Formats: sequence, C-alpha cells, structure tokens
Amino acid sequence: MQITSVNQFIPILQTAVGPMILISGVGLILLTMSNRLGRIVDHFRKLVAQLSSANDAERAPLEAQLRISWERGLIIRMSLALVITSALIAAVLIIALLFSVLWEFHDVWLIAGLFVSCMACLSAGLILYLHDINRSLVALKIELKLDSAGKI
Repeated sequence: MQITSVNQFIPILQTAVGPMILISGVGLILLTMSNRLGRIVDHFRKLVAQLSSANDAERAPLEAQLRISWERGLIIRMSLALVITSALIAAVLIIALLFSVLWEFHDVWLIAGLFVSCMACLSAGLILYLHDINRSLVALKIELKLDSAGKI
C-alpha cells in the first residue's frame, strides 16, 4: 500500500496514539518513583547523621534502618530501570508501527513481542515498587519500636 495522502496516513497515526498515551502514563509513574528514590536518599542521609552521634543502644536500630533504606534504594533503582525500559520499548513500538505501514512490513510477531515486552517490564517495575512500599513499613516498624503484633 502506497501512502499518497494525509487521509491514508491518519489511521496509522491513530494506531500509534495508544503507545504514546502509555508513554505519558509511564512518565507520571517515573516521576512518582524518582520522588520516592529522593526521599529514600534523604532519609538515608539523615540516618547516617544520627548514627555518628548515637550511643550503643541507639546504633542497632539505626543500622537496621540503614540496611533497609539501602535495600529500598536498590529496589527502586531496579523498578525505575524496568519502567524506563518499558517506555523505551513503547517508543520503539510506535516507530515499528509507523514503519510497518510505510514500508509494507507486516510482522505481527514483532509488534506483539514489543507490546508484550513493554507490558512485562511495566508490570515487573510496578511489582518491585509495591515491594518497596512493604519494605518502607518494615523500616517504620523499627523506627517506632513496634513488637511483632504491631503494638508499641
């Protein structure tokens, strides 16, 4: 199919709008995740400052919180990497959709593979994000000195 007019190109652009909207939504998720990483780093620095002046009794809980904060930073970094990869795959998907029509290259498996990869990376990133939220509650439990039943 030779595209000779804008009217023939419009359906192609409409097909590419879905992944573009996905990229926009992923951008908001990335903003939230990067803000969370910033808060983790700020909290880590605060704990390090407290550790330098802590007595022996205060050290163990601070060190436990530092370990958890470090783990959380690693989790969020991996989560960010997966979600960024998802956005990059969505961008490649848009390019592949456009070129598949312009060059009459109709490889359904390529398009489907890109879409599934995009969704898999996004899903894995969101699962890791949820894991970080759970880890933050563990750190809070240590900070509040709660027992195993959640009571002070």
